[in-house]
Amino acid sequence: MPFNSYYQNKRVLVTGSTGFKGSWLSMWLRMLGADVCGIGLEPETQPSVFEIVNLRGQIDQKILDIRDAKQLRDCVLEYRPEVVFHLAAQALVRRSYEVPLETLETNFMGSANLLHALGKTGYGAKTPCVVVVVTSDKCYENRETCYAYRENDPVGGHDIYSMSKGVVELLVASWRRAFYTPGDGSEPSISLASCRAGNVIGGGDWSTDRIVPDAIRALVHGESIGVRNPGAVRPWQHVLEPLSGYLHVGAMLGQHSGEQGEILRSSWNFGPGSASERTVGELCDAIVQRWGTGNWSSTKTDRDRLHEAGLLKLAIDKARHYLGWKPVWDFDVTVGQTVSWYRMDYESNHDTNTMLKETQKQIQEYMQDAQTMGLRWMTTE
Repeated sequence: MPFNSYYQNKRVLVTGSTGFKGSWLSMWLRMLGADVCGIGLEPETQPSVFEIVNLRGQIDQKILDIRDAKQLRDCVLEYRPEVVFHLAAQALVRRSYEVPLETLETNFMGSANLLHALGKTGYGAKTPCVVVVVTSDKCYENRETCYAYRENDPVGGHDIYSMSKGVVELLVASWRRAFYTPGDGSEPSISLASCRAGNVIGGGDWSTDRIVPDAIRALVHGESIGVRNPGAVRPWQHVLEPLSGYLHVGAMLGQHSGEQGEILRSSWNFGPGSASERTVGELCDAIVQRWGTGNWSSTKTDRDRLHEAGLLKLAIDKARHYLGWKPVWDFDVTVGQTVSWYRMDYESNHDTNTMLKETQKQIQEYMQDAQTMGLRWMTTE
């Protein structure tokens, strides 16, 4: 009974549904029996996991830019979701150097547009709404030490992308206090939380300037994988790990009130265990080994001198304690599932039926492994 069957027949809005994480989340929600409405731009990459598994034919998808406040409000009013997962964003650090204003407009004002639209939809005590805003581990003021950041640490950011995610965290906290916290102490009509995760890998990501899709493109063409910062340490996790956290927070928000509900309406970190903290070079070694051929080499151009964090870790104590959440797949399984997805996609030439089954199969395997571990979100509370 994943997530206590909370999402069965729920109207769920996913912003950024055409992106990598949004596509996996939308697929999982459909498997949980949710009625999914997606908002997003046309897929920015070719191929895209959204098109490969034919999500357009499985959810009510609207092509919409969240910077357009009127269109976004009209969509929210029309659909009137019971649950919202906000993932829509300009999600690339290096791209934020090229389009800083677009990054801020999308990440900050787009998020504000959504929260404002939800507040005008007329939710009440008998018709509440659950909202989970997804930001990034890069929202923290990262000093690149061995210290693992906790939810109450200062937000900041060296680059525009990271700063924009920190500002969204401030936006969520302020909006919750200003508009979603009744002065009489009653339960809010909109329960709002934020979730932070990073260094997510998995099948179907074809973004530029990301190590896994860059590696797969090189391996498919028989080329050496170019690596900008092989010594940089990252906490690698499969895309299903943080998604399970987002879904768990959403379900808990919808089922608990009082003091527990107040705790849930806050920020949450989702990351892997310390054994999954590996260098980029180690990740490339593991990908090459799983692929069966290939190599990588260190490369650096003038553009590669843009600042990128060398070390960033998240503490997940809060999620472990209050949610009973912890990662399911270790580093080896994460890389194995990721490479297996890409290999099957390559060999099937992006065949929809094949890749739909493979994507659903990986979600099922993840849930089965979580159940074997006895994780709370895979049991009936």
